[in-house]
Amino acid sequence: MSTRRKLLGQILKERGLVDEGQIQEALKVQRDHGGPLGKILIERGHITAADLHLALGIQQGLEVVDLQQAKPSKELAKRIDASSARLFQVVPIREEAGALVVAIADPLNSNFLDELRFLVGSEVRAVMADPQQLVACLDEFYGEATPANALAEAVDEFRQGGDTTLDLSDREGMAHAGPVVKLLNFILFQAVRDQASDIHLEPFETEFKIRYRVDGVLYELEPPPVELAVPLISRVKVMANLDIAETRIPQDGRIELSIDGRAVDLRVSTLPTLHGESCVLRVLDRSVVALDLERIGLTARDREQVEGLLALPHGIILVTGPTGSGKTTTLYSMLNQLNDTTQKIITTEDPVEYDLDGIVQVPVNEDIGVTYSAVLRTILRQDPDRILIGETRDLETARIAIEASLTGHLVFSTVHTNDAPSSVVRLVDLGIEPYLISGTLSGVLAQRLVRRICRDCRAPYEPTDESLYPLGLAKEDVGDKEFFFGKGCESCNHTGYRGRLALFEIMRVTPRLRKGILEGWTQSELRDLAVEEGMVPLREIGRRRIFEGLTTVEEVLRETFSEN
Repeated sequence: MSTRRKLLGQILKERGLVDEGQIQEALKVQRDHGGPLGKILIERGHITAADLHLALGIQQGLEVVDLQQAKPSKELAKRIDASSARLFQVVPIREEAGALVVAIADPLNSNFLDELRFLVGSEVRAVMADPQQLVACLDEFYGEATPANALAEAVDEFRQGGDTTLDLSDREGMAHAGPVVKLLNFILFQAVRDQASDIHLEPFETEFKIRYRVDGVLYELEPPPVELAVPLISRVKVMANLDIAETRIPQDGRIELSIDGRAVDLRVSTLPTLHGESCVLRVLDRSVVALDLERIGLTARDREQVEGLLALPHGIILVTGPTGSGKTTTLYSMLNQLNDTTQKIITTEDPVEYDLDGIVQVPVNEDIGVTYSAVLRTILRQDPDRILIGETRDLETARIAIEASLTGHLVFSTVHTNDAPSSVVRLVDLGIEPYLISGTLSGVLAQRLVRRICRDCRAPYEPTDESLYPLGLAKEDVGDKEFFFGKGCESCNHTGYRGRLALFEIMRVTPRLRKGILEGWTQSELRDLAVEEGMVPLREIGRRRIFEGLTTVEEVLRETFSEN
């Protein structure tokens, strides 16, 4: 006879974390606005995320242990390597009936147990522990895994076992080999710790490259032996539920993990090349992305203009820029600003990058005919107030976006252009009549991401005339303004940069601009008029950020172009 699970509120009360009044208050919010009870209690400051995880673990029937009393031995800790222990945030505490018992802090993060079974070669069972105690144990028993040590350990183990226990034609077997699993765990842990946006696994004729993209720039790790390329990429394909036997066609997949205590989504793309499959993992780490207008880099003036656009009842708002310039983050931040119970917001994206509470998100799948245009026609029958189209890439999608705007919807989308005024030309190139663009386009945000100077090693310097010339400046224009650069330190991995900063060029479509669009003005004419109407070009925004000591001349020149 099954016993009924305890209610979350009851568990929290029994542990003395909340009182009845706080539970009833949260339940009322849940009835009125929806949402998980635990999240509501956290938002109101009644409990912490650690309190919630502990209660959820108890609710699932997990044993709760005190790691100060149940510390593992050093010998037992060796059952799991340092990179895997830190990756999955686990500490082995005892062996019991042939199973390795590991302490975890997040009961929702249990999908890694199969990984650990491969690594340790036995059954693995989880128990709950306090997060702070768990981190202390990780520090005590595992220290810091270095790239050189992790790679050397995996390579030695792989080579020692490869000739006798691994069939090199058996991709499935190699993908599950302990050293391969350990090495990939370390690569993922290192990438998330360094806040990489992409991981590149690239086989060549005589070498196998592993590179991370951090702050928009690729950095190469110590290359592993070329014989590890097939096992490592096969391991990624297994985790992403791809066909590891199929190497002739590109494949796309997804891996959901909790890495170093953070929920991370990995988008996997494989591509057949001359020397084997190349694999790129896009790292979507919600914890390092600020989906908030106050935190994406808008100045006070920019913020005022964007909020003015968001207050419009209908129209089209475009965000433009190259791949990787932060367009999706900006769009999601706008939607978050609008997201409340009085608004019905629907998005169609390829792919859906982040799950937003309270917003209906529809993934595009062109392989089965679920295209932007097909989804949009259905979305319009779902009574939305606001619509996000991931990308306006063809005439049919653009026409439906305009139709939605004309029927009273506020539509958000992206286009690929160099600046804000050229988005008008792009829509004309797609086949949209200028009178429709003039009547529906409300505003365009062009953006770029530049690397931010590391605060720990920032130092002033005197710019030369040669360095100022490409910015359109002379020494007399600079006056007493200081220029800075990063000398390089441990904090920034000796690059001189840490983090990125968004530059925004915001074009409000004023009556004069509508007239220019209607009359078919050229891109340069529209740009000049937009500047007259108050638009600050990207290059000028970049110059201001240099004068504020936030970025460098080289970064602004790399990401923006001269208006002249």
